Amino acid sequence: MSWLGIKPLFFSVLCIGSLLAHASNPIIVPEAASGFSAIKSANYSKAMAVTANPHASRAAVKILRQGGSAVDAAIAAQLVLGLVEPQSSGIGGGAFMLHWQARSGELVVWDGRETAPASVSEAYYINTDGQPMDFFSAVIGGHSVGVPGVLAMLEASHKEHGKLPWANLFKPAIILAEQGFAISERLHILLSRMPRVAVNPQIREYFFHRSETGWQPKTEGSVLQNLAYAQTLRRLAALGVTDFYQGELAKQIVQAVNNDPNRPGRLSLPDMKAYQPKKREALCGQFRIYRICGVPPPSSGGTTVLAILGLLEAYESRYGEHTDWHHGFIEASKLAFADRNAYVGDPAFVSVPTRGMIDRDYLHQRAMLIRNNSVLSNVNAGLPPGAEPRLSSNSPEFPSTTHLSIVDAEGNVVSMTSSIETAFGSRIMIGGFLLNNQLTDFSFMPRTADGIPVANRVQSGKRPRSSMSPTIVFKDGRALLVIGSPGGTRIINYVAGSLYRILAKQLPLAEAIADGHIIAMGYGVELESGRVDESTLIRLRERGHNIVLRDQTSGLHVIRINEKAGLEGGADPRREGEISGF
Repeated sequence: MSWLGIKPLFFSVLCIGSLLAHASNPIIVPEAASGFSAIKSANYSKAMAVTANPHASRAAVKILRQGGSAVDAAIAAQLVLGLVEPQSSGIGGGAFMLHWQARSGELVVWDGRETAPASVSEAYYINTDGQPMDFFSAVIGGHSVGVPGVLAMLEASHKEHGKLPWANLFKPAIILAEQGFAISERLHILLSRMPRVAVNPQIREYFFHRSETGWQPKTEGSVLQNLAYAQTLRRLAALGVTDFYQGELAKQIVQAVNNDPNRPGRLSLPDMKAYQPKKREALCGQFRIYRICGVPPPSSGGTTVLAILGLLEAYESRYGEHTDWHHGFIEASKLAFADRNAYVGDPAFVSVPTRGMIDRDYLHQRAMLIRNNSVLSNVNAGLPPGAEPRLSSNSPEFPSTTHLSIVDAEGNVVSMTSSIETAFGSRIMIGGFLLNNQLTDFSFMPRTADGIPVANRVQSGKRPRSSMSPTIVFKDGRALLVIGSPGGTRIINYVAGSLYRILAKQLPLAEAIADGHIIAMGYGVELESGRVDESTLIRLRERGHNIVLRDQTSGLHVIRINEKAGLEGGADPRREGEISGF
């Protein structure tokens, strides 16, 4: 793949050790933008996989050609992504999967989000002086590692939706790990620019080589063999995930986390053994003539994407021909994020007014706050039906995530977003894979200044809030569109904005996901550098918007399903994804 205009690491708001690196700051973006390639689109007639790496897309299609289901293909793709895109996801992390069974019409969510160890308290990220930890001090080491959930979730979904034998799905990743793969341009950029990657021996010896100036990343194009990962996968293929959660692998994970020299954690074997994936009901709402479905809490993706689109639709209905969709999107996003920050957490621990947050009447009432001649500032949360008054709280989520969209030959659909959180996670490598730092997705401050508990505070066994937004769009009862993206908290704006462009503006898929992003999380407005025309920038600034131009690192992967025309796919030109199919 040819990548254009490689940009330096985007640390314009990251200064480790400074106040801006504080975990509650939602605009930290410590990941390199790796350029912008040509717009990528493709059409196939029967089956399609769009993932973040060519190796993974081809592995998924290989499984589909063998008669595998969409879930089978997703498992094979995830195992390969953990090898070739290790900075973003892997078996040491977590995921949310949205699955549509075409024949039965069943739509379910599989929740493989990580959980906090039993021994933690809400003061887990508070220093002895009563102040929250600096973010990267919290990230690096065992202290940030939650119980990985993706493998348990994949096994559970395979038992219900898989067609091929479990062990067969591991073969593409095992072969590639043993034969080796070339370090891609994006992986090399992240190894070069991310802070403190080479802090532990295993990760250092795998990705780096010693030079006169110290440890340097292996060069782009260098072939990496990961025999440890191949061995791990062989064990999992033969023994299932029991070994990961209760056997020798579990012991190795716990030992690595609790003996980490940077900041040890509190993970235990009972924590690993107790992990259970959750099968949940999808969260759906109406936008124009479409039914849009996503994942419910503990992800905030479903509620916030639906709220943005509902608020924007109400604004456009009110202003008619005087609508400015860029302005409306920004204001709707501010309102939706205020509710997200106040109310969303793990529903097993906190009451979340999930349906109320997307209630049509509530959104129409809340949209009355959007004015064409002014901008909202210091937006407070509303009071959705079923909610108790609550103050907002922030938690950082970084854009080191991956998304895959798959449609199999029978029309079954998977939309799955997977993550280890920050690029290269906790920096702990065990068995050839990296462990997550997902516990830093909790709010570091457990209570407000008035002592009121925060919805997303750390608690024993709790799942941290997420912004992952795997989405399926339906029309007339049939799956029409599959979409999702990495990007930390910005995922929500990436997905909502792309849905609007595709469904409301009727842009072609690849053009819609390549269009310049608009980010409005309540703390200023970001427009994507080089992807916004001057007239739009001037118009929005004249309305009063405080705009900053920034690179964006989305990885949108989308499939449109047409019963007559077949499958149309689009892969984000900001990353190295590929569309494969037959």
